[in-house]
Amino acid sequence: MSNIKVMDDVLANKIAAGEVVEKTMNVVKELVENAIDAKSSEIEIKLIDSGVKEIIVSDNGIGMDLEDAKMAFLRHATSKLKNLDDLFYIESLGFRGEALPSIASVSNVVLKTSDGKEGTLLKLFGGKDMEVERCDLQEGTTIIVSDLFYNTPVRLKYLKNLYVELANIVEYVDKMALSYPDIKFTLTNNDKVLLKTDGSGDLLKVIYEIYGADITKKMIPINGENDDYYISGYISYPEVTKSNRNSITTLVNGRVIKNNELNKIMVDCYHTYIPKDKFPIVVLNMDVDPILIDINIHPTKMDIKFSKMDTLKELLNSLILERLKQITLIPTISVRDNTAVSEVYTQIRNQEEKKVDKVEYEEMELDFTVREEKVNYNKENLEESKEEESIRDLVEEPTYRIKEMTPKGIVYLTYIIAENEDGMYIIDQHAAAERINYEKVLKALKEKVTIIDLLVPIKIELAPNEFLIIKKHFNLLKEYGFLTEEFGLNTIVVRSHPSYIGDYQNAEECVRKVIDIIIEKESFDLDLFVYKMASTMACRMSIKANDYISYDDQKFLLNELRKCENPFTCPHGRPTIITYTKYDLEKLFKRSID
Repeated sequence: MSNIKVMDDVLANKIAAGEVVEKTMNVVKELVENAIDAKSSEIEIKLIDSGVKEIIVSDNGIGMDLEDAKMAFLRHATSKLKNLDDLFYIESLGFRGEALPSIASVSNVVLKTSDGKEGTLLKLFGGKDMEVERCDLQEGTTIIVSDLFYNTPVRLKYLKNLYVELANIVEYVDKMALSYPDIKFTLTNNDKVLLKTDGSGDLLKVIYEIYGADITKKMIPINGENDDYYISGYISYPEVTKSNRNSITTLVNGRVIKNNELNKIMVDCYHTYIPKDKFPIVVLNMDVDPILIDINIHPTKMDIKFSKMDTLKELLNSLILERLKQITLIPTISVRDNTAVSEVYTQIRNQEEKKVDKVEYEEMELDFTVREEKVNYNKENLEESKEEESIRDLVEEPTYRIKEMTPKGIVYLTYIIAENEDGMYIIDQHAAAERINYEKVLKALKEKVTIIDLLVPIKIELAPNEFLIIKKHFNLLKEYGFLTEEFGLNTIVVRSHPSYIGDYQNAEECVRKVIDIIIEKESFDLDLFVYKMASTMACRMSIKANDYISYDDQKFLLNELRKCENPFTCPHGRPTIITYTKYDLEKLFKRSID
């Protein structure tokens, strides 16, 4: 008797659901992508209890006839691939034909659809026992998914709490709204509107709806192209950062993707502009010939492979870095009354507490900070704003460079106070000196390096594995002015160093830092090595907080800072300078009345 048997369709679909449907967001994702592929201009997502109890996705797309509606719940049934060649030229969001049967196998599904000629109503319970009825002819499709994982309780147990599930859905729908600004999206949970866009096609208006007015003002438009890619979208000022990569929205031919290599390229463009544990807000859409990408590498279709990543990296670097160099990035200190924000936030929390019992808010992953700012702006300014200016006018036209400043003193032996006709400036003396020295060292590294021979060579003992790494890079160290030789067991000796280090008393510390940079890199990157070495040298060479500097030194420091290519941040991404405008000061002292 044979032990190997073919699984029935219900069991196979339940197994496939483990790949496609892990959480409520996956259901929303698959249904929304189907709605977009159906050429919809309006998509409405209604949730009950974060989608665990019920998910309703309605669209006004082309709909289906009876035969297609029944076929849609069969495994590997799709209208988007006809033959093998189509697999290499995919333009639709869905194409595998796994989503609907997988969803239906772990929930109860009602499908109502019409192509304008006939209306069809299907009901499935756990992926079987299909009931078919006729319904009205309203063109489009509505899918109701209820009691998710009711027949697979193990998976239900591993769902996150309702707030985490809701946060995942909100994040996904936000990104889809950014992907398709010409589609009107509405998202509600327990009848509370979480997102509503107007489908006007204006990406900046969608950014405003998601992030609010304050962040919209700090977005920079970029666009450019090469032979393989066309890129357009917005990047944030370096002063606007997040603690994770969730606000980096990357779209390829309208598809939301998460590609670690691509994210790293964009974050590296902000090198020295933001701290290493912070991330910018980015919304970029890339148009590329489908033949140059492969989206069939993951069941969720959230990651893709690029066949010409080098040209994409080159284009991204040139676009982002060029725009960052063109703007003045001095953070402006302003004072706002957040009382209204606190009241609205309290009301939101109280309402949600009534809807979901015994859920700890510490586990909640929704980013309320930006939403609070948006509520505050809506309450006080939205009506006037819509009458007087369009959303696009919120984006400030950046000015360039820093005007000459006159130092007025130092506080805490750390911060220089300066002024000009525009306002008052506070400059971190160490951060400013770091930026000046960083650009000086970086320039020296890129030119022919002059060296100083050491009277007493620097001897450094290393662990065996570290010694092997450094020995491999002796030629690289020599190229940048560090003449290094093997000196006994697991020991090296440094006989010279670059002249820009000078007679600095902690030259040995600088050399050791360079050695550490090479050792800590798992995969060596020459460009990052140069930048990291320059920032490390600059930090060691610069004046510190609590170091006394004279008035003339202050003037020299400010003038040299103004000459820098990027005078606004130190090499580690901390601001070198902040400002109070004259208006802000007058407002603080009640000299100006709004």
